[in-house]
Amino acid sequence: MITTKSTREIEYMKEAGRIVALAHEAIKPYMREGVTTKKINEICEKTILKHHATPSFKGLYGFSAAVCTSVNSTLIHGIPSEYKLKSGDIISVDIGACFNGYHGDSAWTYAIGDVDEKTLDLMKVTHDALFVGLAYAKAGNHVSDISHAIGEYVMSHGYSVPSDYTGHGIGTSVHEDPTVPNFGPAGRGVILKEGMTIAVEPMVIAGKPQTRVLSDTWSVVAKDGSNTAHYEHTVVIRKDGYEILTTINKEELQKNG
Repeated sequence: MITTKSTREIEYMKEAGRIVALAHEAIKPYMREGVTTKKINEICEKTILKHHATPSFKGLYGFSAAVCTSVNSTLIHGIPSEYKLKSGDIISVDIGACFNGYHGDSAWTYAIGDVDEKTLDLMKVTHDALFVGLAYAKAGNHVSDISHAIGEYVMSHGYSVPSDYTGHGIGTSVHEDPTVPNFGPAGRGVILKEGMTIAVEPMVIAGKPQTRVLSDTWSVVAKDGSNTAHYEHTVVIRKDGYEILTTINKEELQKNG
């Protein structure tokens, strides 16, 4: 069921989103060679708890950690471990926080040390695809308008998006209706309404779009071993655009469609 959120509910989600953004800020100084993905998880969890929230992902569907740490060819759902980041790696950190029963969800990809130009381009295209899609996030548009814009932008740069993993509605549950794919025709399906809250998240693969799940039953990797990137914001739909809930950057907050 698709719901619109009241002013009070959106305020709770704003606080959840702010806490997610603070967790992303907290890990930035640790995005360096030699730091373990387990350490990144610990910093995120500590930050979330410090601000009177709980990690949305811990225990969700049986996931054991507070956040997902996905390195290089791991697209999503990477499990934090003793793996030490190396120069040239990229890591996508997906963070969720629950405040007063409402969730915020945001992923970001970080470069470690000296990353090659091709990989930096993958990151830039994926980042920019998020905002290309969000330009269509306003009341009266279709969800698929967002999907189409993302897919066309990504593929025009020679990259691909997997078909099995998508963005989603969000609120009292991390994953709610509607599904927000990263590809497909425009002008189809659900019409966006003011007060709807969705997580838009381009997940992009440098090579072919096929993926596989590792034996840990969580980590989703590019089947061809190519690098991947992932950017995500939780937003609320407004009459003339969108408002980002998972940011503390006032400049970014004011961007809309």
